[in-house]
Amino acid sequence: MLKDRDSLLGQLHELRSEHRDLDTIITRLTDGTILTDQLHLQRLKKRKLLLRDRITWLESELIPDDIA
Repeated sequence: MLKDRDSLLGQLHELRSEHRDLDTIITRLTDGTILTDQLHLQRLKKRKLLLRDRITWLESELIPDDIA
């Protein structure tokens, strides 16, 4: 169980890092100083959303359910 938790935490760390990196890249591409391929930008944004969904799922797996 602890190994599974450590594995999930490792994945969560990696996904958060990639999400931050994509956020930085997208911000730089949309600041208007660089001509940007809109299709490439759209793909980056989609990847960022997929990462956000995966991060949310992992966080929910790591938080124990409270019995009401």
